[in-house]
Amino acid sequence: MSGKDKQQEQTITKDLVLQSLVEASSSGVSALSLCEKDDAMIMEEIGKIFKKKIEMKKGIAFPTSISVNNCVCHFSPLKSNQDYILKEGDLVKLDLGVHVDGFIANVAHRTQVTGRKADVIKAIHFCDEAVLCLVKPGNQNTQVTETLNKAAHSLTCMPIEGMLSHQLKEHVVDGEKTIIQNPTDQQKKDHEKAELAVHEVYAVDVLISSEEDPSKQHGLKMKTSRAFFSEVERRFDFFFST
Repeated sequence: MSGKDKQQEQTITKDLVLQSLVEASSSGVSALSLCEKDDAMIMEEIGKIFKKKIEMKKGIAFPTSISVNNCVCHFSPLKSNQDYILKEGDLVKLDLGVHVDGFIANVAHRTQVTGRKADVIKAIHFCDEAVLCLVKPGNQNTQVTETLNKAAHSLTCMPIEGMLSHQLKEHVVDGEKTIIQNPTDQQKKDHEKAELAVHEVYAVDVLISSEEDPSKQHGLKMKTSRAFFSEVERRFDFFFST
């Protein structure tokens, strides 16, 4: 069975799961319940394909995350964490990933919004289009970075500092080649320059804000946070190279 067949099957699965998640993401619903329901659906749907391939690994490549408004990404709470109840007018970002035999498909979506939030979504669309035109063999990852930053600034928005788009490989969701957006001077020095090559696959992840430098990083001080990180490492270490 070819990698193409596997990719087609997991694409059908992740699109079906995403559609269900989008339909369920309404005011009054909790982020935790959506994550739990969606991860369960991934396992249910992925279990319906390639049943005769007993040794084939398949399932969740990236756990469902529901990130709302100023939460940049990757909000997938444990039951012991503080939950979030979706409200009317929230900008809800939905992320998930599935795999069949290590062939990975990541997908994201967002809810419909208006006003300044809609301006940011429009900026992301144009940045996406600009980036996708440049992610091709022979181009440098630095070209993509420069174009993304210019496109965002021209629309009075700001790329989230230091966020990465990763190369995807079989069994690896965070490959060694990356595209960085809005790097600091130090990040520019440290980030490895690379030429994009034929047959490479990238998960293009454009993250834009309406404000300058809105993101903050926090250490894992809470016991529940460390427990969550340990759980991610235990359940999904198959896909992370670091």
